[in-house]
Amino acid sequence: MRAGDILRELESKGITLEKMLDTAMELYIGENAGDVRKLLEETMLRYLNDINVQSLLMAALLLEENFEVESDPVNLVADELIGISIAEYIGGKMALFNFFYYDTRKPGILKELPPFLDDAVGGFIAGCMTKLLSED
Repeated sequence: MRAGDILRELESKGITLEKMLDTAMELYIGENAGDVRKLLEETMLRYLNDINVQSLLMAALLLEENFEVESDPVNLVADELIGISIAEYIGGKMALFNFFYYDTRKPGILKELPPFLDDAVGGFIAGCMTKLLSED
């Protein structure tokens, strides 16, 4: 699977690369937002090619299609575990804090998505932002 393949799957649910970038940048605090956005796009495309990220995003997509959940019940934690796994895989332990920041604020597209996808995409965004901003 290539980045384009998983992007097509996400786009079928209304999740585009542009919307993920917009969501990420909504909570960005700092200078040179244009430069950060360009580097973030490169980072996202790199990790969309990673088989582990693809697998976890695909799991969230399949769960949304095949697992009936009404709203986001408090006892459902599998969605959070997927998001945390993606975030930490990409950005390490620091990404965990970024994941919870995105998860509680629900900026951009995250507020529109169902339970598994909002956490998977939120974890992806948090991991990529953390990776990008922690690189030397």
